[in-house]
Amino acid sequence: MPKINKFTRGFEHDPLNNYNYHGSRYSMEDTYAMPGQKIASIEEYESGRNTFDDGDMVRSTVVGTINIDKNERVAAVKKAQQKLMPEAGDIVIGTVAAVMSTMIAVSIDFINGAPSKSGVECICSTRNIRKRTIALANDIVTLKILSQNNGTLHATINEPNLGVLFTKCRKCGDKVLPYRDAIKCKECSWIDDRKLSNDFGKAAFMS
Repeated sequence: MPKINKFTRGFEHDPLNNYNYHGSRYSMEDTYAMPGQKIASIEEYESGRNTFDDGDMVRSTVVGTINIDKNERVAAVKKAQQKLMPEAGDIVIGTVAAVMSTMIAVSIDFINGAPSKSGVECICSTRNIRKRTIALANDIVTLKILSQNNGTLHATINEPNLGVLFTKCRKCGDKVLPYRDAIKCKECSWIDDRKLSNDFGKAAFMS
């Protein structure tokens, strides 16, 4: 099993899944690649820039934009440029740093699919979402940036594609699966609330 880095906090997901964050600016399933992601079959394409051949598939070595040259039969990836500060409309992925009664604070790890090492945080109101638990500390969530006021980034989680991407059972710490509009633990069967993204469980962040 490939090592999973801090973004999954030990969650075991298939690292070869395609990515499908349907933000306002991109669809990662069609455009973006993460390290280790399948780009093409070696029967159809050769490995190009920022990719490698694993003997079966061409895979990405970086976060970036997939570039398939159908004439030369080469699959490559253009490395994404790091963005230090997200702007209104950007889709971010991060780790929940704190949970308060009407908001969550999130440490941003990705901006529009590209990794961010700036350490910037945003706050996200949960006031009008009808769930007992929106997210827990250390959950991985995807949000949309709304604005920046007085040096503070404000985001929303209140759209179908936004919400929790990875979490674990608060009772036993094991893996969970979607269950109706909640989650259910595979080990202890504990049912709990989360505001899940439509992309919950569809991607893994490999180290």
